[in-house]
This record gives sequence, structure tokens and C-alpha cells, in this order.
Amino acid sequence: MTITIKKPLVSVKWLEQHLNAANLVILDASIPKVTGDDSNDQNKIQIPNARSFDLKNKFSDSSAPFPTTFPSLEQFQREAQKLGINKDSAIVIYDDKGIYSSPRAWWLFRAFGHSNVAVLDGGLPAWNAAQYKVELKQEIPTKTGDFIGKLQPHLMKFFDDVKKESVDAKHLIIDARSRGRFIGVEAEPRKGLRSGTIPNSKNLPFEDLLNDGKFKTEKELLHSFKTVANTTDNITFSCGSGITACVLALGAELAGYKNLSVYDGSWTEWGTLVEE
Repeated sequence: MTITIKKPLVSVKWLEQHLNAANLVILDASIPKVTGDDSNDQNKIQIPNARSFDLKNKFSDSSAPFPTTFPSLEQFQREAQKLGINKDSAIVIYDDKGIYSSPRAWWLFRAFGHSNVAVLDGGLPAWNAAQYKVELKQEIPTKTGDFIGKLQPHLMKFFDDVKKESVDAKHLIIDARSRGRFIGVEAEPRKGLRSGTIPNSKNLPFEDLLNDGKFKTEKELLHSFKTVANTTDNITFSCGSGITACVLALGAELAGYKNLSVYDGSWTEWGTLVEE
């Protein structure tokens, strides 16, 4: 049995029911949190047969000056094939925080043309809460896959794009950082990075879309997004380094928004390259 994933978010119940699908690939895209304590016993276990999606190194351009930089098509395709991912793979991605870094991995697959992919709502904490089977973290031996990437350039924005958007009334930038960081009263977690805001941007903290590590209902998400944007707006999402901006991108898609992109370098790049 092979499956096609119809929505960008699936429940732990759905995943448990489809564990034996022939084309299912489960990816663990957990990363340490940039703010706060990250001590976590869950980083020793995984959902059965999960493969480690190394977001920070193998699926980012680690030679770039800013963290988690968008990789080249060649790099992404090569590393996806090494994980045994095929053209017809149905991919479910989770992280150990609930909803944190998994949407970034989901957005990368979308940006490289693979739409049969979803985020696991609530991630590993929700899987554990349902008392489904887990195993100790281990490398799953896989055959090289035949995944072929096709870049979707409209989904990822870069510095020059956002520079234009910051002075263009036809575009809207929505920042996923906390309110304190957005208005500059709370220091940035990265040492030496100035506080501030990209011009022409509004604030919607990513955590406002979540309840206990899961997404709120589609109706609640739509209500949150309507406070900052119309469904027809051209929206670019930003954050600290391009991770939680993807939480907003996923939430917006669930709420029915269409014209969405993510600013890859986000505030880390903008705050470094643009003086106050």
C-alpha cells in the first residue's frame, strides 16, 4: 500500500495507522532551541524507523555566514537521496518540541518541489502522550533514493527580495519572533546581533498559533492571521533565522492563505547587514 498525503499537517493517530505504508518516510528534524533551556530526555528516542534529518548541517549551506541557510538544489537532492527518499515518498516530519523546527524541513521539501509531505501535529511529545511505540535513536539503513528536486523560487526569499518588499506597499512581511524581540525591548538570543524590525513588517509570534505544542484549529488560525493580513496579501514570513517563520507559513496554509514565502536569512541576516 502506498499513500498520498492530502494535507500539510497529520495527527499522531493518522501516522500510527499508516506506519506500514510502503512509501512512508518519517523524518526527525529536531534541533536545539535557540532560546531557553533545551534539556530533553526525548532526544534519546524516536518514532519507529524515523530517519534523522540534519537540518543544521546536511540540509543547510553550512559554509554561509548565517545559520540554517537555504541549501543548493544539488545539496538538497543529494542528501535527500542519501536518506532513501524517492520521488513517490510520502514524508512525515516531526520534532521533539511539538511544533518548532519540523515546519522548516516541510518548507524545504515544498521549496524543492515535493508536495507529498506533512508535519506531525504535536511531534514526538504528542506521539508519546498517545503511548505509541518508540525506539532508541538509531541510524536506519536505507538504499539510495531517486528523489529529484525542482526548485520553486517563489517560496524562498533572500536579502535583495526583502529589501524591495520592505518599501513596497503591495507586500507584507510578518515576523514570527516574540513581541518583545519585535519591538526591541527584549535582547536577541544571538550574541552581538542588534535588536530591531524589518520595515513594512507586522508581528505574529509563532507560539500564538499553538496550544500545548499543537496547531490551533483552522478557524482559530484564520482569526489570528486576519489580525495582520488579508487572505489575498502577498506575504513573506520572517523570524530570527528562518526556522519559526516556517511555523507561520504552515499555519497560514492551514488557514487558507495562498501567496506565501519565507525570508531565509530573517532578522539574523537583516540585522547584520542593515544598520539602524
